[in-house]
Amino acid sequence: QVQLVESGGGLVQAGDSLRLSCTTSVRTFSSYAMGWFRQAPGKEREFVARIWGGDATYYAGSVKGRFTISRDNAKNMVYLQMNSLKPEDTAVYYCAAGHPGRLPISSKEYAYWGQGTQVAVSS
Repeated sequence: QVQLVESGGGLVQAGDSLRLSCTTSVRTFSSYAMGWFRQAPGKEREFVARIWGGDATYYAGSVKGRFTISRDNAKNMVYLQMNSLKPEDTAVYYCAAGHPGRLPISSKEYAYWGQGTQVAVSS
């Protein structure tokens, strides 16, 4: 059974940085597109960032230039470096894995999800 486990969340002040990590049990990890999503209280889950293939990345406009997604295929890990955090970044952050060899476009195309890690940013 595939498992994804996020870590690194916490309570920070506006302008601070956090680095989220996600460890996975998928085989052939390098063949999976990996994504980060978030869900704020009372809102729908939204896309944050995606990494695919070698190092092809894509970001939501609200985080572009502040967040960086990366991966370590040798460790089956994906990361989300979050800089210049804002109160509106407060949410539960989820790691997700797509189907091997396929590029997910929407959240429905991700096959596996973690349980999430809470990020809270105070003003």
